[in-house]
Amino acid sequence: MKPVISIEQLSFTYAGSERPALSGINVTVNPGEFIGITGPAGAGKSTLVLCLNGIIPHFQRGEYQGRVWIDGLDTVDTHCTEISRKVGSVFQDPEAQIVASTVEDEIAFGLENFGMEPEMIEARITDALQRIGIEGLRYRSTVELSGGQKQRVAIAAAVALRPKILVLDEPTSELDPLGTKEVFEVLKQLNQEYGLTIIVVEQKINILLEYIERLWVMNEGRMVADQPPRQIINQPELLTGVGLQIPPVSELVYRLKAAGYYSGELPLTVDEAYWALLKCRGGKG
Repeated sequence: MKPVISIEQLSFTYAGSERPALSGINVTVNPGEFIGITGPAGAGKSTLVLCLNGIIPHFQRGEYQGRVWIDGLDTVDTHCTEISRKVGSVFQDPEAQIVASTVEDEIAFGLENFGMEPEMIEARITDALQRIGIEGLRYRSTVELSGGQKQRVAIAAAVALRPKILVLDEPTSELDPLGTKEVFEVLKQLNQEYGLTIIVVEQKINILLEYIERLWVMNEGRMVADQPPRQIINQPELLTGVGLQIPPVSELVYRLKAAGYYSGELPLTVDEAYWALLKCRGGKG
């Protein structure tokens, strides 16, 4: 299978900074993967996202080394407009991304900029609204929407462009648990039903581990882990070693395991934690 993303020896240092934001990143992504990125503040997560959508190196000054290929295109040699046809981007603050007064106009905005015919725009709007499950919001004013609804509109606007890859930079940072769950359910559907490759930066590790199939843990500009969630949660030092907390559902069982009351794998979800705790009822061993 040909990778949809290939990164080789990627390093980047912002202009005026002595310390690299990214250093020696090597990774590939296959079509249809659902990948999470986490790490402490300043780990380089957002910088990596900017390298995937072409903002770096085209619009951000600094020292750039290495190569990033998006669906076979070298981002250094490819204009951002062309990259945006391959990579849809959603950022943490939907207020900064939404530019139109109504949901319909917001989704049409990018399509119009690509010069699509009105009939095609109409079809794309309808399709995107259905995929995200927000048909009822089509004629709503964007200023009246909740935070979760605005984020779903931003995702719909990106999906309407039919990218192969959807990259989201902390899309739930300003959402409550319900809004966070709604966004991840939408991403799960896009990944499983439509085969969209998804890469999401997220600090809420508990929900991230529940949905993704690969987790990239970053620290000080480097990739310190690239493994399935279950492998990482059963090596909690990978998270604690870079200053991250183990998700609560895993930490409780981790403490019981350290005390000798449990010998199985650490749970990823509340349901798994429930069954793990039942196994602890018999006492040590």
